[in-house]
Amino acid sequence: MNLKDIFTFSLIGVSVLLVIVILLQQKEGGLSTVFGGEGTVYRQKRGLAKGLHYFTVVLAVLFIALSIMVLFMQ
Repeated sequence: MNLKDIFTFSLIGVSVLLVIVILLQQKEGGLSTVFGGEGTVYRQKRGLAKGLHYFTVVLAVLFIALSIMVLFMQ
């Protein structure tokens, strides 16, 4: 197993984690938009939502970095 294989498997793992973390995040608006509410109130992320947001950013940067590394190893 060479270094390219390790980066490729890491890229697959990071991509699966990224999809899971994105799906766990709450959608904005909620049920009020169904009944005609606009939901234009800006709310700040707190607690777990804030942690998931930062974790998503870290995973996205890691995904881009690993993709570039795998690209240059070909």
